[in-house]
Amino acid sequence: MHKTNTIPATAANPDVAAATAQFLTPVALGLQALAVNGKQAHWNVRGANFIAIHELLDTVVAHAQEGADQAAERIVALGLPIDARVATIAAKTAATAVPAGFTQWDDMVRAVIADMDAVIADVQAAIDGLDEFDLTSQDIAIGIKESLEKDRWFLFAHLAE
Repeated sequence: MHKTNTIPATAANPDVAAATAQFLTPVALGLQALAVNGKQAHWNVRGANFIAIHELLDTVVAHAQEGADQAAERIVALGLPIDARVATIAAKTAATAVPAGFTQWDDMVRAVIADMDAVIADVQAAIDGLDEFDLTSQDIAIGIKESLEKDRWFLFAHLAE
């Protein structure tokens, strides 16, 4: 019988794993919060553009969940854990713009965009910081930013004149 010895990826390069965790953890947490707040907005948006915004918010939520999964899985693939429990996410994202109750569509869109902008800032910090540590992790952050900016554009188009 053949015996395979495995070592965690962190043993190969602990600096890469630590840098990845440092830069991608805020991204994963912010995206998890965006997914939750996006659903909150989805359920409580009101007004003339209800259907379009309601359906678009589901897309924003799905993309946020996908991005959070990509960021978290990269950290774990390198051998480190990630703490994305509700309390951890809440502590990181205490200042959300999405209101608790029914909100007219234009105010809700502005609130979701503000929350997206906060995540985009964390993603940009990850892109900049990972450049010297791990291009694979940086590539993941770049893909997440592309998705966020596209969804932001679609939401912003509802406000543009």
